[in-house]
Amino acid sequence: MTEQFTFGGEIVWRPNPEGIEHANLTAFMRQHEVADFNELMKRSTDDVAWFTDAVLKFLDVQFYEPYSKVVDLSGGIQFPKWCLGGRMNIVHNCVDKYRLSVKSDQLAVVFEGEEGNTRSLTYRELYEEVNKAANALRSLGLGKGDAVGIFMPMTPEIVIALLAIAKIGGIILPLFSGYGAGAIVSRMVDADAKALFAADGAFRRGKAVEMKSIADEAAEGIPTLKHMIVLKRTGQEIKMKAGRDHWWHELVFRQSNEAETEVTSAEDPLMIIYTSGTTGKPKGALHTHCGFPVKAAQDMAFGTDVHRGDVIYWMTDMGWMMGPWQVFGSLLLGATMFLYDGAPDFPAPNRLWELAEKHKINQMGVSPTLIRSLIPHGDAYFKKHDLSSLKCFASTGEPWNPDPWMWLFDKVGGGRIPIVNYSGGTEISGGIVMGNPLMPLKPCAFSAACPGMDADVVDENGKSVRNAVGELVIKAPWIGMTRGFWKDQGRYLETYWSRWENVWVHGDFAAIDNDGLWYILGRSDDTIKIAGKRLGPAEVESILVRHESIVEAAAIGVPHEVKGSELVLFAVTGPGVERGAALRQELQEMVVAEMGKPLAPKAILFVSDLPKTRNAKVMRRMIRAAYLGLELGDTSSLVNPAAVEEIRNAK
Repeated sequence: MTEQFTFGGEIVWRPNPEGIEHANLTAFMRQHEVADFNELMKRSTDDVAWFTDAVLKFLDVQFYEPYSKVVDLSGGIQFPKWCLGGRMNIVHNCVDKYRLSVKSDQLAVVFEGEEGNTRSLTYRELYEEVNKAANALRSLGLGKGDAVGIFMPMTPEIVIALLAIAKIGGIILPLFSGYGAGAIVSRMVDADAKALFAADGAFRRGKAVEMKSIADEAAEGIPTLKHMIVLKRTGQEIKMKAGRDHWWHELVFRQSNEAETEVTSAEDPLMIIYTSGTTGKPKGALHTHCGFPVKAAQDMAFGTDVHRGDVIYWMTDMGWMMGPWQVFGSLLLGATMFLYDGAPDFPAPNRLWELAEKHKINQMGVSPTLIRSLIPHGDAYFKKHDLSSLKCFASTGEPWNPDPWMWLFDKVGGGRIPIVNYSGGTEISGGIVMGNPLMPLKPCAFSAACPGMDADVVDENGKSVRNAVGELVIKAPWIGMTRGFWKDQGRYLETYWSRWENVWVHGDFAAIDNDGLWYILGRSDDTIKIAGKRLGPAEVESILVRHESIVEAAAIGVPHEVKGSELVLFAVTGPGVERGAALRQELQEMVVAEMGKPLAPKAILFVSDLPKTRNAKVMRRMIRAAYLGLELGDTSSLVNPAAVEEIRNAK
């Protein structure tokens, strides 16, 4: 049965006529004589080719050789081919095409570090720096098809590195700056990466946090790695390996500021972003030059309504989807991206609002986790700052609770600034559902599906439902969809396309109310979200079972008032093993070393068995219910129900 969903929210924000008139969505609809948003949704999902072609033209995506056909579905909805015959490179559209225009002096990147340093790059300067970095990569023998990792803090160089890889036709491999060595190794090895952009460290809460030793440890486990380009961010002392390691300021600085842009096919690989699922190793979502960036820019234009010259800041890391999303989206729209490297509440809880005032930020992407952490500090910290430049807040990564949503909307935004809720994923290249400047808002809700996304909420039989919780699905292809999983198309089909024929099942519980507003209510699978970061339980469980004393393990997410969820691990020990603080500490250190401190577990608990079905599937949701003292539901499928009681008492 589909769970009934109770809607308590009323509409709290409506767009004003001036905002509607100025919106990118309005301009797009007028270009194509579309009467209203509902007509746009129908037309964009009924005729995907028309909509995609219209978006490419609206974004002024230029091709060296034009495409002969927008989309070819002869290989099935699961494997569409886009922009057939088209030759282009996304860097031409993000940087090159602006270099001789009047826009070349406009700011492309504005940066502030936690320590107070600020820098900026115009479009012309960004063009030259990307060329230098591209020439540096080519001087090391790197070129088209080579995968290059990025393990750096959020400085201007991380943007330059990302674009330089794409410029030479390489494959971008973004890595979370908080990862441990093991997480880096698994991703770099899977992609056969040949080089890594790294840094000596980063600043966090007034201290220099070292990163290079993690990169060094990882490098030992990556047989294909030949080069490491290291940014001097903090100035702390690090080791440099002769022949492999190159300082950014030495290697890149001496290069020419002119470089050829590799002419690639529209569907050539651009980027592999790894995302955790419930089983197995992380999945490498493959994206192309005409895919991810186009969807990112479309959502930024139609959802957050970013215009040329706007300053957009999304609090993120380049290892998460929203990092590349901000880079590609802002540059395709001719906007300015703001980067901040540091803790958003350091040295005081007003740092975020200080940044907004100082840099005149227009669109600010935050997380529910951050807002929940700021509320206890009171209202005085945001009241001391002029936030009049803000046009909207935005949020993605995790569901909201009503109270923090209303605090941000009512108190910080004064009821005038919409919160553009945004949900989709790495495999989507952006959003399935999103707020927009034409539609009203309720607390925690999404105004509608994104244009071009044929999304729905269905029951267990695949039938559409309203005012009830069901599975979030997509019924038509879109240009941003992942081109499958790197080296593992079978897993891609199993993950998204195996439940109902020709229907993408996203793995989220969702609902649509009678007013047509959408709600995302969390994962329908076992994936864990910690402060908006998606973590596959299997990736953590595999770390524990590498210990000789551990036979089996299970990972669950449990509620945390600030982070949304935190990690709890259950470990089954071998015969005669001493279960004590020493073993628990060893396991804790293993997880932190592999995954990084931000994903450290709250607790590791020892049990003699894990609840399983007859086909040996570990029932993580039942483990979670038992641990939290919730109703278990039907336990008839368990072969070992006594394991549930042991988990109840494991605290």
